Amino acid sequence: MAMFDFIKKTVDAVKKLDDALLLDVIDNINKELLEDILVESDVNYELVEEILSELPGEVSREMLEPHLLKCFPDITIELDPPHKTFVQLIIGVNGAGKTTTIAKLAQRYKKKGQTVVLGASDTFRAAAIEQLTSWAKKIDVSIVASQQGHDPSAVAYDAIESAKAKNAQNVIIDTAGRLHTQVNLGNELKKIVRVCEKAMSGAPHQKLLILDGTQGTSAINQAAAFNEMIGIDGIIITKLDGTAKGGALFSIANELQLPIAYIGVGEKAEDLVEFSPKEFVSALLDKLYTGHKTI
Repeated sequence: MAMFDFIKKTVDAVKKLDDALLLDVIDNINKELLEDILVESDVNYELVEEILSELPGEVSREMLEPHLLKCFPDITIELDPPHKTFVQLIIGVNGAGKTTTIAKLAQRYKKKGQTVVLGASDTFRAAAIEQLTSWAKKIDVSIVASQQGHDPSAVAYDAIESAKAKNAQNVIIDTAGRLHTQVNLGNELKKIVRVCEKAMSGAPHQKLLILDGTQGTSAINQAAAFNEMIGIDGIIITKLDGTAKGGALFSIANELQLPIAYIGVGEKAEDLVEFSPKEFVSALLDKLYTGHKTI
């Protein structure tokens, strides 16, 4: 799947709003129609008002582009780890696609010739341990795992120690995601962070939050909760191949002021792609300001 083909779903979902969107080329789009398009694609209404507030009644691509780009914080996130052993803590609610995303990250590093150790620190669910172990075997990377109910911090510590012993370049640690028990989960995650620091100074080097793109702006509440617990360095948004709510990326990035590191647009390893706000906005505008022949 092409990097931003999921935008097609967003635009297709709202093309019915006006016959103008069926023209071959559109120089300007009516401001009210743009408001409908952005709201229908799941951009938060207040943010839509902010984006369009200074724009005239007929909006050109050149006028709209800088206002959309302003939604994304001017923050970069390191995607090529500089550390000898780079520790990533992967966070998110169950069902968001954490395990699959961990596997995709591991495969990306392997393709770069780097070694990887996985840490199965979601010990609350036996299924989570089994699934990550299965992925480790499938992509041929090391894993440190224990039994259900074992101390997740101990697993994280052992994974880092294993990586150090093997001179592995990447450690990717899974965690539990039970937001309905926020106090317990928060304490557990804070402990994992402390124990990672004990195992290696500066670890975890990145705390990445996995969000389900099909949830739209409701994912913001999840992100805010996790960010408050331990502080998030970046976001990975999954399942964007199955949604018409690509506009939620604007709301998520603007509300949280956190960089989006990757987006998931399919099940294959190559379907986890680096996110570029400029490319994302450009792709969306390509769809809006050209007709159905190129969509």
